[in-house]
Amino acid sequence: MLISRQRSERTTAGARPFALPALRHPTVSRLLEDHRALLADLLDGLGSPLHVVLPEVFEENVGRLGRAFAGAGADADILFAKKANKADCYVRSAAALGVGVDVASTPELVKALAGGVPGHRIGVSGPEKDDTLHTLAVQHGSLVAIDSLGELRRLAGTARGAGRRARVLLRCRTAGRSGSRFGMSRGEREAAVALCAELDRHIELQGFSFHLDGYSAAERALAADEMIDHCVDARRRGASTARLVDIGGGLPVRYVEPRRWEEFLAQNRPEHYHAGKDFKDFYPYGGQTAEQAAHAIMTYPVGGGESLAAKARQHGIRFVVEPGRALLDQAGFTLYRVQQVDDRRETDGYAIVTAEGSSFSLSEQWFNSDYLPDPLLISARPGADELFPACVAGSTCLESDMVTWRKVGFPRPVRRGDLLVYLNTAGYQMDSNESPFHDAALPLKAVLRLDADAAAPRWRLDGI
Repeated sequence: MLISRQRSERTTAGARPFALPALRHPTVSRLLEDHRALLADLLDGLGSPLHVVLPEVFEENVGRLGRAFAGAGADADILFAKKANKADCYVRSAAALGVGVDVASTPELVKALAGGVPGHRIGVSGPEKDDTLHTLAVQHGSLVAIDSLGELRRLAGTARGAGRRARVLLRCRTAGRSGSRFGMSRGEREAAVALCAELDRHIELQGFSFHLDGYSAAERALAADEMIDHCVDARRRGASTARLVDIGGGLPVRYVEPRRWEEFLAQNRPEHYHAGKDFKDFYPYGGQTAEQAAHAIMTYPVGGGESLAAKARQHGIRFVVEPGRALLDQAGFTLYRVQQVDDRRETDGYAIVTAEGSSFSLSEQWFNSDYLPDPLLISARPGADELFPACVAGSTCLESDMVTWRKVGFPRPVRRGDLLVYLNTAGYQMDSNESPFHDAALPLKAVLRLDADAAAPRWRLDGI
């Protein structure tokens, strides 16, 4: 079999597709270069699409991110945001490394515990959690982020009934996000701190958290600075255990080279997409790395000009960080089998490749966006080099079921039976939005480990 290396010609006058090759971890490159036959056999046996998950890369990312926070002078506990991928293997890796897990539902908490993560290393987030989730969290000593006075009272009642003391963070709206649906206003926060003191036998206030979307290091640092002040204020009011600030996730992943990303944004136009689709927003595929963002947040100057990390040390504050996508960077990819090719080049200038599966396995569609890194073509039979513009459709009856709206410049004609490889899909892409539409089975996940001294990768189905 032959694997392509996408061409890098720049689009001119909208005629030639712009190449946006994805960055590749060395382990991913080895699998694609040296073990293509195994990947094809797995796809044949397990069905299309197939998600390949790589826990060893996840483990590397944990170590790298931990060193980034330490290098910036911050004490930080990492909790893997379970919502970013449903695979059990990542939770098992987190347990083996002594890393925590952030969950937002009862099934996620159960899976974290079953994967070997002790309850005291589990953070429970999400707005207005139900009583079942509260009960499990209290029983296992998990850290619960509370969104309202009502939820705080409910949790206290659960703790009282269990004869335990619940560990709590109070989630607060930041000065810049006063209209957020998550967290407490200033008045509610002050009332909640007082209520924690009143319910001291059942509630242990350990700190504060907040919710932000987006990837602004400055906004996240300033929000964390507010939470440090809340901790200091709460300690003045008797909450001596208020020493944690949870900064959430929001650490970006770099999928493509920054220079190529900037070039793409400069030339991007609707005619580069099937049916002239006009997207208003994309993930910052060529932005900062997670390590760069962590350093930028922790070294950001806050009140008095000192860094956020220095202020935290001064006040005895430890950070909690909840990366999801950042820990899954390069830790998985998705394979599709080509089901059909509708060659419309003579009439429309591009082909429509139909993949066996749907766009529900690439969740950018959920955000009315497109997953932009070029898919790789693995050809069953060698063919002549020839630029082959094509978008990729799913095999459902929905007009909007496009796996890739963008016209990709494949280096040779795509044929039925070929494989398409979507790189770096573990973080939110592969399973956040999957659906058994048309009664199709949910795609399987194959866990691969590529040991340095092994002739071939070891694999198993996730969850087994």
